Amino acid sequence: MTQDAFSKTPITTASDQVFVDMRREIVEGTIEQGSKISEPELAKRYGVSRATLREALNRLESCYLVERKANVGCRVVALTAERLIEVYEVRSALEGLACRLAADNMAADEVQSLKQLLNQHLQTQRVKEGESYYQEAGDLDFHYRIIKGSKNEHLIHLLSNGLYQLIRMYRVQMGMVGPRVSKAFDEHLAIINAIESHDGELAELLMKRHISASQANVQNKFDLLAAQKSAVNK
Repeated sequence: MTQDAFSKTPITTASDQVFVDMRREIVEGTIEQGSKISEPELAKRYGVSRATLREALNRLESCYLVERKANVGCRVVALTAERLIEVYEVRSALEGLACRLAADNMAADEVQSLKQLLNQHLQTQRVKEGESYYQEAGDLDFHYRIIKGSKNEHLIHLLSNGLYQLIRMYRVQMGMVGPRVSKAFDEHLAIINAIESHDGELAELLMKRHISASQANVQNKFDLLAAQKSAVNK
C-alpha cells in the first residue's frame, strides 16, 4: 500500500490518488494557476469517474488550491499579490507561534535532526551556488518540521492541512534565487539556534522576520512581472 509522501497517510482509494497527484501538479505549476477545471478532461486523464474526481476537488478546495465561484465554476487558485498579503499575514502569526512553542517542546534529538536537514540543504549544489533554495514537502521541509515540533495539534492542523500547500505553491512557483538564497539559509540557521537555546521569544521574532523577507521577495517578483507587462503593452 502506497502512502501520501506529505501526510504519511495510506492512499487507499482512487480519490486519494487523484487528490495527491493533482495537489502536487498544482503546487508545482504543471496544472497552471488560474486555469479552469474541466471535469470531463481530468476524469479521463486520471482514469476515474467524475464522482471520484469531485471528491478529490472537494479536498483540494479545503487546501485552498482550487476555488468555486458562481457562474464561473471550478478553477485552480491564482497567485496574486493581494492573496500573498493575506496568506502571509496568517502565516507569520501562526508560524511565529509554532516557533515559540517549538522552543519549549522540541526534543534535543529533533533539534539535531533539523540541523542535519539544514546541512543537507546546504550541500545541495544549487543552494551552495546561490541559484535556488527549493525544499521538498513534509519532513524534508524546514518549516514543516518546526510546525510539527510545536506539538500543538490544533496549530499543526491549521497550518499543515490548511494553508501549507498554498504557501508551498507561492514558494515553489515564485521562490528564491540569487542573494536571497544564502540569506534565507542563514535565517533558518538562526531560527533553529534560538529553538535549541529554548528562547521562544527570539525564535518567534526571527521566524516573523524571515517570513516578512520571503513575502518581500515574492512581492518583488510580482512587481517585476507587472513592469514587464506594462512595457509590452506600451
